[in-house]
Amino acid sequence: MQSDIHIGIDLGGSKIEIVALDPEGAELYRQRMATPAGRYEATLDAIKFLVDQTEQSLGCCGTIGIGTPGAVSKRTGFLKNSNSTCLNGRPLRDDLEYRLGRPIRFANDADCFALSEATGGAGESASTVFGVILGTGVGGGIAVEGGLLKGPNGIAGEWGHNPLPWPRENEIPGPECYCGKRGCIETFISGPGLSATYARLSGHAKDARKIAELAENGDEISEACFRLYENRLARALSHVINILDPEVIVLGGGLSNCRRLYHHVPQIWGQYIFSDSVETRLLPPKYGDSSGVRGAALLWMSSE
Repeated sequence: MQSDIHIGIDLGGSKIEIVALDPEGAELYRQRMATPAGRYEATLDAIKFLVDQTEQSLGCCGTIGIGTPGAVSKRTGFLKNSNSTCLNGRPLRDDLEYRLGRPIRFANDADCFALSEATGGAGESASTVFGVILGTGVGGGIAVEGGLLKGPNGIAGEWGHNPLPWPRENEIPGPECYCGKRGCIETFISGPGLSATYARLSGHAKDARKIAELAENGDEISEACFRLYENRLARALSHVINILDPEVIVLGGGLSNCRRLYHHVPQIWGQYIFSDSVETRLLPPKYGDSSGVRGAALLWMSSE
């Protein structure tokens, strides 16, 4: 078999997705399956199964890039900072390279998303792109001139584990985060964070998608949740703009489907940004919720 395809894998908390691209970036194959939540060995088996299925279907082998929550520690070689906690402290890269018999490129899932949207995506024309994941967790990735900015600690763009800026009295000390701290941005503007706000205001539990649907239909509590969410997102992104000053911010993850965010958040963030005008554009992803897996495949096509 020839190595003439590029395989990308998005290892998420609820699903594992695989895609195969040809050398020009055209999609050849795609498949998804549920993640064996909390089971490390079963997760390895699932990834190998997907790779085997892909290569058998296409009749060729390929390079493999994987987007994961968290990052591979340069000190230990183990995964760190993943909200899929069964992966933390595990030699994920070594174990998968052994099972699949080839070198693998790893990147944070938000980095993969940023790379995808900076390469033929919503941020293609921008020199600096900040890619945001608003899902079960909250992450970020930075692409500069089409390449990823990683940093010496492998945590560039990890804004979700900074404290929420300009907290209000009822936001202090903030919810507990899996990272061991309280009041992280992730605990407020992730999908579960939005659900927690709704539960506090209504006394009932609903997921983020349902809350968005109710807000669109005029439900007052859901609308109040979203207005608070938009203000928190604006505060959080204002820090990114003050530090990085990106040309484009692209939203990904399930909450990126809420179209109102692209109109309301830029109306709010100006009061928190250290400038008399804000030229940064807030955009939806060109490749939707599959942008991250595309970026994982592109890891072998970039200048890394």
